Amino acid sequence: MPDSLIYSAAPYHIISYGVLLGSQVFQTFVGGIVAYRSLPRPQFATLQSAVFPIYFSMQTALPILLALTFPAERTAIGMAPSSISGVLEPVNRLHVLVPLSTMLVTAAANLLYLGPATTQAMKERKHQETRDGKKSYDPPPHSKEMQALNERFSRLHGASSLVNVVSLAAAIWYGFYLAGRIS
Repeated sequence: MPDSLIYSAAPYHIISYGVLLGSQVFQTFVGGIVAYRSLPRPQFATLQSAVFPIYFSMQTALPILLALTFPAERTAIGMAPSSISGVLEPVNRLHVLVPLSTMLVTAAANLLYLGPATTQAMKERKHQETRDGKKSYDPPPHSKEMQALNERFSRLHGASSLVNVVSLAAAIWYGFYLAGRIS
């Protein structure tokens, strides 16, 4: 490996992309599902409450790192710009700026609003379980307060999951662009 590659943004870009896509695929299709099936609900909720802030922080930071490490490209007339300048180039807006922006916005939405709101709804359900003497996931009937909390939690959790899948789709879209640059 040439010494100059160590100072190039390209390997850091590929590594950042790999970490982002790998963590998204693992959390979405492996870690979350295995934890849900393996742990009792209270322990699952505790685990997810601890994992999601880290996961959403990584999802928010890595698109920024991808934009900062966007590598230059040789063209017929010289070198195309790298870093943010390269991301903002008109030719890169659809295949670079849009997926990176989508990943950033969706992750920030989960980090700053949907994740904390979902966790808060979980905590409120736990308190309501104590008042009702019945778990939120027990068969109905439930108190009106628990019904409202269950509905709120379901809406927030669904929105968070949907936003996560949109982010994953944007990461895959960007991966196809990267593959096209390699070939």
